[in-house]
Amino acid sequence: MSVILYGLAATIVTMMAVGFYVAKKVNGDSINYIVAGRGLILPLAAATLMAQSLDSNATLGNTDLAAGFGFWAGAALPVGLALCLFLTGLFFAKPMNRLNLTTLPDFYRRKYGRTAEIVASIIMSVAYAFLLAGNLVAGGYLFQIFVGTSFQLGVFIIAGLVLAYTVAGGLFSVAYTDVLQAGVAFIGSIALIVYVTTNYGITIPSGMGPTNLGQLTDPSQGAYINLATIVALGLGDIVAIDFMERVFAADSPETAQKACFIGAAGTLVIGVPFSVVALSANPILASLGVEAGNQAVLYTLLQNAVPPWLAALVLAGIVAASFSTSDGAILGTSAVIARNIGNIRVDEESTASPAAAADGGVDEGFFGSESDKLLTVTRLMSVPITLLGVFLAIRVSATGMLLVLAFDIMLAGAFVPLVMGLYWSDIATTPAALGSMIAGSATRLVIFVMVPTTYAYENTLLYIPNDIFTAAFDGLPTFIAAAVGLVAFLVIAFVTKDDYPIYSVEKQSNPNIVAGGEED
Repeated sequence: MSVILYGLAATIVTMMAVGFYVAKKVNGDSINYIVAGRGLILPLAAATLMAQSLDSNATLGNTDLAAGFGFWAGAALPVGLALCLFLTGLFFAKPMNRLNLTTLPDFYRRKYGRTAEIVASIIMSVAYAFLLAGNLVAGGYLFQIFVGTSFQLGVFIIAGLVLAYTVAGGLFSVAYTDVLQAGVAFIGSIALIVYVTTNYGITIPSGMGPTNLGQLTDPSQGAYINLATIVALGLGDIVAIDFMERVFAADSPETAQKACFIGAAGTLVIGVPFSVVALSANPILASLGVEAGNQAVLYTLLQNAVPPWLAALVLAGIVAASFSTSDGAILGTSAVIARNIGNIRVDEESTASPAAAADGGVDEGFFGSESDKLLTVTRLMSVPITLLGVFLAIRVSATGMLLVLAFDIMLAGAFVPLVMGLYWSDIATTPAALGSMIAGSATRLVIFVMVPTTYAYENTLLYIPNDIFTAAFDGLPTFIAAAVGLVAFLVIAFVTKDDYPIYSVEKQSNPNIVAGGEED
């Protein structure tokens, strides 16, 4: 345990040190803080995109699901996330990087107007509260098991540490610590599968292996849930606020695209081995006379079946992953609330000081420097966002379910208006976007409270008992809500396309322009 504790301590100290060291790059400028000055080179952009997808939800959630329900139940997480990066590289990275956006809701503002911007921001903020919570859950259990704190205290500790350097350095701190996280996760993942294969062999229980495609075709084997997971992550993550922040931060459209493809490959290389190891976890633990109980199966395996140095390495990757996505979630959500809901803007094209806010105000910032107003408010909003994540983490202690639910909400409410706005712009009207966002996300949330399980986890957050929806319905809400959003968009678009003006995001060079050509 001392080796594990020293390893965890070294990882946390290193990440904090890196995060605070690069914070000086912010220099009081919100654009530096939110999108790293739009200057991330390929290694940084690729590492931060890969780290964003390989969070602790996708490692602990992956292994728990694979061990309990089969390979595809767990592998659906990294496969879905890799699919998202691949599709983004093909269709979205270049055009979205060219738009010179600061946050993802800026797209909805330019294309559909101020109201659509606010609605999209609310949908994304709610979804990201769940995503943040899932990462804090993993960190809380890690501290409980390996450090000896209570679960609740562990959640507060990891939330406080992440909040500290995120407030300091924004996306610069996120990107540079992500390089460390991606490297540690890669080495730990490969080392773990090599050790397990060499010392125990890979034991695949009957009907649970990667060749059992019934897990993707037979509803009785969880096909609805597994396919819904891949779809929710593969498409829903495209409209993730912290994910697109990284795309915007790349130094060129070509860098953004290449980073997505590299990130997709890395996500599979790191994530799939966890699914394979998880298949053998229960047989290995049984041979050692150990039961996982209610504890995460990967944690039990690391405690009992591998040497301390390897456990320390893998756990370092998990805690780094928890830091990585938590900081991105805090930063992205805080920026959306300050910029897109609070409507605090900076003149990004001004030749004056970068710390000059659009309204002419300059606030005394943190760490002895002047900060523009957007930067100051974004930093302040990080605190309530973190506290909300802590509340949800303690209330719903399920990693994989929180990850997929977050992207489920965004798939239902925000994906269709983005795709239509980019690729079918001539019918993409404001009423169509608003109708799609409201109908899709509302459908997903209503069904959520009506179904007793979500991705095979008991719904302990808010469930209304009823005789209509049973656990057999689990997985289908992903497709139903997304279909509702698509149908709503198309119907309203064809009804309103002749009565409402169509705005082009490409023709609006001023970042502060709203759809319709009026400047705030």
